[in-house]
Amino acid sequence: MFDPTMEIMSRADLQALQLSRLQDLCRRVYANVPFYRSAFDERGITPDSIRTLDDLRRLPFTEKQNMRDNYPFGLFAVPQSEIVRLHCSSGTTGKATVVGYTCEDLVNWSGLMARCMAMAGANENDTLHNSYGYGLFTGGLGAHYGGERLGMTVVPMSGGSTRRQVQLMRDFGATVLSCTPSYALHLYEEGLACGIDMKALPLRIGIFGGEPWTQAMCRDIEDKMGIKAYNIYGLSEVMGPGVAMECQAKHGMHIHEDHFIAEIIDPVTLEPKPLGEEGELVLTTITKQGSPLIRYRTHDLTELIPEPCPCGRTHLRIGRLKGRSDDMLIIRGVNFFPSQVESLL
Repeated sequence: MFDPTMEIMSRADLQALQLSRLQDLCRRVYANVPFYRSAFDERGITPDSIRTLDDLRRLPFTEKQNMRDNYPFGLFAVPQSEIVRLHCSSGTTGKATVVGYTCEDLVNWSGLMARCMAMAGANENDTLHNSYGYGLFTGGLGAHYGGERLGMTVVPMSGGSTRRQVQLMRDFGATVLSCTPSYALHLYEEGLACGIDMKALPLRIGIFGGEPWTQAMCRDIEDKMGIKAYNIYGLSEVMGPGVAMECQAKHGMHIHEDHFIAEIIDPVTLEPKPLGEEGELVLTTITKQGSPLIRYRTHDLTELIPEPCPCGRTHLRIGRLKGRSDDMLIIRGVNFFPSQVESLL
């Protein structure tokens, strides 16, 4: 484990930490974010109204449209002088959603990504071939700094030049690959085309995310490439990759509950659902400084798994994503609506 103090914290201590951080979050956004102050006032609550974790349901939801309506910096909770990096979505459906990071945010993010990679069995002796896209998309830099934080040798390839990527994986002795699962299969096929069999390389771990993929696709990747493939989950609006990750038990993705409070709600009634029942995942960022979010509706359909995990980590897990409550697709990390094709035609 990268951070065992947090990863195996008792449920009682973890919930006490969550409450303390939630209360601090409410004070910060009420004082510094007009959107949240107005939303609190409309509900007749103040930060002092949050006395238990059950009071979370009294807080307002945040939608992606709220981020667009406050474009670009209207949801930031700190002065511009404290923002050291910006990321944003592609903006294919309108205004982009912009997220800002303080120095503390970047330290937390790299630590959570290192925690994720350690869950898959990576360590300082590994070489990470990072094929996530660099730039305003969060995937590339998120994986990059996480790999360095864990002590790995990081190869910052980004996307494209696929045949050259396979050659460098062979030449540099890559042992860990991070990219979308569909690109992993593309790398495998291009490798065969130029006489490089992935099974002959020292590659042993794949950390894949950025798009939905099935268990069948996971098995296909593992069989063809001779690796263990792990699912990583994140959203640019919330942090980027590293919100949750499969451990080597591979029965759901552990949510880093010391940084995020996860809820499952009914997407129609918006009421919270019990642990184990399927619904829409809602996330609250309890440590984010630059652009924190309260009860952000991800529209991803999954369930929270409460049973203890064989790995010993105490944080709840989410199951493999079943789809989206708003029918949006994510293709190679880009949000995409089928209606856009109709509009273009």
